[in-house]
Amino acid sequence: MPYYFFIWTEDNVKHLAENGVTQNDFEAIVCEPLSVGVSRSSGCPIAFGVTEDGRNLACVYKELDDDEFLPITAYEVE
Repeated sequence: MPYYFFIWTEDNVKHLAENGVTQNDFEAIVCEPLSVGVSRSSGCPIAFGVTEDGRNLACVYKELDDDEFLPITAYEVE
């Protein structure tokens, strides 16, 4: 599993929590995605995966450099 440094702020932690996503959920999916792409709305990278409790999530982030990411949003997908 690759190692990345995630920049967590009060705002992005709160935003993810409002969508029922934890920091651990987000990091696990971005570090080991089932698939990746580009968000149509923001143009940022998006990682898709399944949480330990079986939820399918999409996680959007900005790449600040090769190993430093800023989480933007995450949400459940069908």
